[in-house]
Amino acid sequence: MRLQEFGYVVRRARLARDMTQAELARAAGLSRTTMNQLENGVFPDIGMNKAQAILASLGLVLQIQPMRRSSRPNYVRMARSSAGVSFREKLSEGELVRALLTGRVPVNRRPHFRVLLQEVPPAVLKGMVEDVGKWAKPGRVAQNLAGIATQLRIRRVPQWLTNA
Repeated sequence: MRLQEFGYVVRRARLARDMTQAELARAAGLSRTTMNQLENGVFPDIGMNKAQAILASLGLVLQIQPMRRSSRPNYVRMARSSAGVSFREKLSEGELVRALLTGRVPVNRRPHFRVLLQEVPPAVLKGMVEDVGKWAKPGRVAQNLAGIATQLRIRRVPQWLTNA
């Protein structure tokens, strides 16, 4: 499970219990900022103790199960692999997802995103936007990708987004 998926599950469980982020953060012994970043998929990493405290505060438990093989391709992984093929330092899935959720690309990863936007097939980009879009407000990931393309002065993605 990606950290973004965990944040999405936490948000749904919190809302189902009519709790605010501040209430859940207080109950779990965390800051509201941490809770907000976690739910928005931009928190860099969370330890097991914090994850268990959050889940316990929501009346949930962590359960370990064998992974199910998805019949759907992993578009995030495909895009990440394609974007890093020419570089010594690879783009991580976390960096890719975080950039798509925030609309901000770290300076040292801009070349990776240029390759991503110019060379990755549109079908993979669309699948990636759909996959990451599950953890954000509708349209946010597509909007952020278009913004990244504009920042990097790439024209292909905005055209693709208007045709999607």
